[in-house]
Amino acid sequence: MNARQTGLSRRGFLAASASTGLVVAFHVPLAGEAAAQTALPAEVNAWVVVRPDDTVVIRIARSEMGQGTLTGLAQLVAEELECDWARVTTEYPTPGQNLARNRTWGNFSTGGSRGIRESQDYVRKGGAAARMMLVQAAADQWKVPVAECKAASSVITHLPSGRTVTYGSVAIAAGKLTAPTAVTLKDPKDWNLVGKRLARLDTIDKVTGRQIYGADLKLPGMLNAAIKDCPVFGGKVKSFDATATLKRPGVVKVVRVGDSAVAVVADTWWRAKTALDAMPIEWDNGPNATASSAAFAQVMKAGLDADNAIVGNQNGDVKAALAGAVRRIEAVYSYPHQNHATMEPMNATALWTPDKCEVWTPTQNGEAALAATSEAAGLPASKCDVYKLHLGGGFGRRGAVDWIHQAVDIAKQMPGVPVKLLWSREEDMLHGKFHPVTQCRLRAGLDAQGNITALHMRISGQSILAGVAPQRLENGKDPVVFQGLNAAGPEASIGYAFPNLLVDHAMRNPSVPPGFWRGVNLNQNTVYLECFIDEIAATTGQDPLALRRKLMAAHPKHLAVLEAVAQRVRWGTPPPDVKGQKVFRGLSQTMGFGSYVAACAEVSVSADGVLKIHRIVAATDPGYAVNPQQIEAQVEGSFAYGLSAALFGECTLKDGRIEQDNFNSYPVVQMRHMPAVETVLVPSGGFWGGVGEPTIAVAAPAVLNAIFAATGKRIRDLPLKNHDLKRA
Repeated sequence: MNARQTGLSRRGFLAASASTGLVVAFHVPLAGEAAAQTALPAEVNAWVVVRPDDTVVIRIARSEMGQGTLTGLAQLVAEELECDWARVTTEYPTPGQNLARNRTWGNFSTGGSRGIRESQDYVRKGGAAARMMLVQAAADQWKVPVAECKAASSVITHLPSGRTVTYGSVAIAAGKLTAPTAVTLKDPKDWNLVGKRLARLDTIDKVTGRQIYGADLKLPGMLNAAIKDCPVFGGKVKSFDATATLKRPGVVKVVRVGDSAVAVVADTWWRAKTALDAMPIEWDNGPNATASSAAFAQVMKAGLDADNAIVGNQNGDVKAALAGAVRRIEAVYSYPHQNHATMEPMNATALWTPDKCEVWTPTQNGEAALAATSEAAGLPASKCDVYKLHLGGGFGRRGAVDWIHQAVDIAKQMPGVPVKLLWSREEDMLHGKFHPVTQCRLRAGLDAQGNITALHMRISGQSILAGVAPQRLENGKDPVVFQGLNAAGPEASIGYAFPNLLVDHAMRNPSVPPGFWRGVNLNQNTVYLECFIDEIAATTGQDPLALRRKLMAAHPKHLAVLEAVAQRVRWGTPPPDVKGQKVFRGLSQTMGFGSYVAACAEVSVSADGVLKIHRIVAATDPGYAVNPQQIEAQVEGSFAYGLSAALFGECTLKDGRIEQDNFNSYPVVQMRHMPAVETVLVPSGGFWGGVGEPTIAVAAPAVLNAIFAATGKRIRDLPLKNHDLKRA
């Protein structure tokens, strides 16, 4: 029996369904509930709600997409709150509530491995302030000095008398107090929860199937929409004939969505999709109808020799040093477009009326989603809200808002009816925001002893910011292009000391829309630099580790993670054979998203060219390790993602459209492809780095360098599926 048959109100339906699995851990609010939630009687402060049964609800502004941010942030709050971890649960505040409360929860964006590192300070202060208010409320109740009271495990004790009271008993009184202005955080040496391998808070609901994702959401009276956009980027709808479509079973409406898409709305999504597939649509393919990857590769190649380029990093005089070098080495690398390929396609459920617009969606940026909702709805943001759901994969794709615009546009044409828009897998693949495509020419000058005297890296190709946020360009420069290649600032990431260095960019943008793809430009830049360092080592007869040690003498944090990897794999001793196959090693290191990482891959290549990646050892220094178990899981997941890209990840453009439209043409790694992953944590303290993205970047170059050691073949363009790995 569904909700429409019960006669329940929308509020009643979700309340009843909470006990049957529709809403677990995260409440999915309904119309009118947002205002009521801003003043819960047991709210101690914006971050902490304590119920009378001593359940502690910690509010999480960032998004959970499998990376564990939800649990990590809860640990940070609970550490300072001194609450009973066994009674902790979480909920998302909405961006509408955040707006109404003067952004009390701060930034809702979750990307760039910033979920913890950029909010750790103020969420810990939120927990500490709540603890101080709870203790003050208990002291006031007992009429004793607050200094005589201590909190631990959700219990406040008056030390002289031994009297105790639980948090739930004083929460309402605490919430009426003025928040303290001076909050002192714990010294890391006194942490009890942070740094511990605590189980994730969302695991049970996921493995039992109780977790609700956007694709699962059901609302009373809800209809379902399938959409088809012009397959050529920049194209439009020319015409369509909905006559027969509207006669199909379950079809309610056919609507145009913007200039480039058509949607069918029906009682079930499958009926909507099959009706849409059968409907005649004529496209105006526009100016990009003949665009291709092959043609754009020539544009980028020309950019490698262009006179004008934007400088990202330089020191010394590279031109003179190269001219005077005893020996010069040159190589050209390239990196393809890649799809985010999230398991859950883009989706949103929207309900529009002339006075209110609400959206339920998995999003990496709740505030951007609210702004998109407001814009598409034609209503002020104060009359809109977005209810975040767990993401079935994000990887940067759900930092965009294109599908939200579409969902609201459709709902606006059906006032008062909730409509769930769910993209098909093909739509999701064809209309992603793709990892940028670039080429890179590297030129090194050497002296008579084989020392590097100069390095010039010319990057030619796509700029993400030019596509998604041109206002963030800095006098034509896209700083994102140079990730991993900077020498100054908080992420001085290049890690090597070159007496003469020039890194520049010839911007060339194709018709394919770019997006922030997990690891972003650190991925290809690490391939370029780390494989070229390996080339120099091989050409000059130096050990790859020894060369890196020499170049990294002035960068101890970079060197520390590299040494940790070398020690774990016992670099310098031959790896054991596996099933009669000789195993070879490759190294890689980088710094990105605030963390230092290194990896060693162990691979074999059979006589007929079959690659087997047996083991990857990765070391990471994120400053502080909030939850070591989660870090290990993220490192393992990052290698699954990075190796998918290295082995298979390539999107090609032909006749203006992406050719790969499902997992049969855009495969990802399977269990048989995955190596054993060993994570070495070397947190040095004093800073907060990211975890989810940095180690992706060292996956491909470590494997490529190991392949060279095994075969003598230098692979300079990905993916590996395009190459014959038979020994040279």
